[in-house]
Amino acid sequence: MTTESTKQRIERGLVSRLREAQDGRPRREMLKAALRDTLTAERIVAPSVELVELERFFDDRLFGLGPLAPLLRDERVSEVMVNGLRGVWVEREGRLERAAVQFASEDEIVLIIERLVAPLGRRIDLANPLVDARLADGSRVHAAIPPISLAGPILTIRRFTQRALGPEDLVRLDTCDAATMDVLVGAVRDRRSILVSGGTSCGKTTTLNALAFAIGESERIVTIEDAAELRLPQPNVVSLETRSPSVEGTGAIDVRTLLRAALRMRPDRIVIGEVRGGEALDMLQAMNTGHRGSLTTAHANGPYEALLRLETMALMAGVDLPLAAIREQIRRGIEIVIQQQRLPDGRRRITHVVEVVPDARDTYELRPIL
Repeated sequence: MTTESTKQRIERGLVSRLREAQDGRPRREMLKAALRDTLTAERIVAPSVELVELERFFDDRLFGLGPLAPLLRDERVSEVMVNGLRGVWVEREGRLERAAVQFASEDEIVLIIERLVAPLGRRIDLANPLVDARLADGSRVHAAIPPISLAGPILTIRRFTQRALGPEDLVRLDTCDAATMDVLVGAVRDRRSILVSGGTSCGKTTTLNALAFAIGESERIVTIEDAAELRLPQPNVVSLETRSPSVEGTGAIDVRTLLRAALRMRPDRIVIGEVRGGEALDMLQAMNTGHRGSLTTAHANGPYEALLRLETMALMAGVDLPLAAIREQIRRGIEIVIQQQRLPDGRRRITHVVEVVPDARDTYELRPIL
């Protein structure tokens, strides 16, 4: 097995030869030839199996995501979290664990961040120390560097699943039982507006996507997300994604703007990945004026708390409406609340399915469906 000191020798020779070999050949072909010449010059003998490993190692190190690349090749890993030089953590099959990965310097982490976001037309530096981006495969990237990050460069990559999960998959994964899923699928087909609530990384978007599978193929669906994750099988789907401001601080397009645009697209259903602010009021008004059967998610610790959060977000819209009027909009707009939770063993589980009583007075009356 090649030692670290030997790898450093190989890398020095490899970098030098690659600089001289910019002749238009494919990167992998140039790397393979340069590695072979370097090993010969350094008088290093590598068995064929180890040679393949070295090719992959230096491809990752010089052109790819370095020590993170093997983690991202593991299909069981759903999230990678780099906490500066303090360590790397992964979520594998729902469980957090520390990865056997160590960076040599903070500059190495920043280089990987730059390799991720530069092809997307984004940059990270002292003037722009925070970046959110979506990779070509749909995975989400969030990165922060000093001075806003006190732990050094921080990087979080949330993987994009290769296949969208449908209702039967949630039953198979024990997110809920078959009887509960039958009720939820029936509610979607009956055009009942649904809010999926829960904490971070509890599977809200996955459940939202699975429920949207039940929307009829003849319906026109508009999806609105901060980072496009939803994948629906219906033929008439329009996907909208927010846009962050440019380097000059202009050009931002938020969920509220997209929601207003969506209403002009003749949607039968509107699916909002998550409501976080004033767009909640626009969503409620849409649900109350002909767009029944819409779906969305929100962060909350329980069904009742989710409705209270909607109140707060609707008040953030800056429209001078009394609280009683907003509550009436919520009671008439949101018909079902699904509460989801991530259990200690990593499983995502639907813990509550409740119906919002539309004629309740003052606050909210919730009626368990199952």
